[in-house]
Amino acid sequence: MVYETSYKRLIAWQKARELALHIYEETEDFPRGEVFGITSQLRRAVLSVIANIAEGYERQHRKEYVQFLYQAKGSLAEVEVFLDFAKDLHYLSEAQYESLSEKQRETGRLINALIKSLKSY
Repeated sequence: MVYETSYKRLIAWQKARELALHIYEETEDFPRGEVFGITSQLRRAVLSVIANIAEGYERQHRKEYVQFLYQAKGSLAEVEVFLDFAKDLHYLSEAQYESLSEKQRETGRLINALIKSLKSY
């Protein structure tokens, strides 16, 4: 997948977007009673990750950018909590959970690396 300009070139954003797409796919099969519960919360949290990476990138100051990346990390922690809860409720199989969790951890590592590089710049 090729992205033209701006934040779309960031590997952290690309991986977060992939995570969001996979979460949307996997939550399609969640119980209908959860549409305003965990399904909505999980989707909202993962969208917040990609939105904060993008918004921070477009800010004029590095300090603001880093702050938005920390917000993305916070939202990513929410994703982790909701994935754990969905697994505990058996809404996700072990394989689905492991796949999504690995993508979530990888995204976190990339955001951490981006923060580190911006802070040392």
